[in-house]
Amino acid sequence: MTDAERTPAQVAGDLSAMRRDYQATPLQDNEMDDCPFVQFEAWYGQAVGEKLLEPNAMVLSTVDESHRPAQRTVLLKYYDTSGLVFFTNYNSRKAQHIARHPHVSLHFLWLPLQRQVEISGTVEQVSTAESLKYFALRPRGSQLGAWVSEQSSVISSRSLLEAKFNELKQKFANREVPLPSFWGGYRVKPDRFEFWQGQTSRLHDRFLYQRQADGRWSRQRLAP
Repeated sequence: MTDAERTPAQVAGDLSAMRRDYQATPLQDNEMDDCPFVQFEAWYGQAVGEKLLEPNAMVLSTVDESHRPAQRTVLLKYYDTSGLVFFTNYNSRKAQHIARHPHVSLHFLWLPLQRQVEISGTVEQVSTAESLKYFALRPRGSQLGAWVSEQSSVISSRSLLEAKFNELKQKFANREVPLPSFWGGYRVKPDRFEFWQGQTSRLHDRFLYQRQADGRWSRQRLAP
């Protein structure tokens, strides 16, 4: 029997019985802060305190010119009430999507805490000065890596990347690595937060925050 003749269950195995019953303490409305940024800071701080692997890893969702969605994991580098900031190559696929459709979604998954946070909003480039300030803090290897990779472009082999890396390593050997003109930050300015916490029997807790026309935030509990 060829793979084409097999059913999905025969190829991958039957996953229908694979499940976990979450046992977190139920969330009460009066435990949620009125400001979603404050609530996010509390949850993020707990994820860091638990020493989770890459607690700042977030899935960034964009759409292309045909409105087909795409996702990739990026790292949150800092945040405040003006938004959440990540850095990337401005010629990358994600950057091309953002240039056409600046509405994006972020997703944090902290499974050991039985929590998820989804954030959506609009995105804009940060200033060159802001990008430079962060770039200067990066490890030297990461600075060189930003110059090496023409992100999302097709390459023939890894050896090409390594050769270019060594070439630039020599070029900048006795001086600071400059900020590439094609690299920098984006700030996601949220208009929606959803906080999710797992509960037993799939009766999960979900709280939705939405920014109102006057700038204030509403908060509602959602059915799981």
